[in-house]
Amino acid sequence: MATHQELKDEELIKMHLHSQQNNYFETLYNRYVSKVYRRCLSLTKDSAQAEDFTHDIFLRVHGNLGKFKERSAFSTWLYSISYNYCMDQLRYANRTTTISLEHDKEYDWSESSDHENLEFRLQQLAEVMGTISPEETEILRLKYENGLDVKQIAEQFNLKNSAVKMRLKRTRDKIRRMYCEQLL
Repeated sequence: MATHQELKDEELIKMHLHSQQNNYFETLYNRYVSKVYRRCLSLTKDSAQAEDFTHDIFLRVHGNLGKFKERSAFSTWLYSISYNYCMDQLRYANRTTTISLEHDKEYDWSESSDHENLEFRLQQLAEVMGTISPEETEILRLKYENGLDVKQIAEQFNLKNSAVKMRLKRTRDKIRRMYCEQLL
């Protein structure tokens, strides 16, 4: 029987979908991760962002593997997803521009309606944060309050880096979704 490395992309996909064994997808990942990273880096010009995008792309591909219909080569499908994901993220980042405040100018933040709105939003966020598991809360705190990187968190929880990235992303998405549902 052929080893995983000898199998064609399409065979690996079929075997992964049939067996749900991650080693088939891992072979695909190892085959293409550096190419996807280079594609992301060429578009973002930022190695950390390219790494995050690469991880997000493979999460997306893994979740949508059943939608691959072999109308093109897997590599073409993957590169198309990579390009579209990067461009969407870059477009989104350009829409959410920030305004720099002048250091020598005083700003009046005392408007009660703005303050009340902020208080309301913070209260809702606190309620959402109270509903997630202690482990999810701890991973978020280590990353965003304590400034630990993914590798340090992975070592602390005895997990792989990819598992920590996945948990961070899922927790952020969960919080965002629950927060938005509260606003409706």
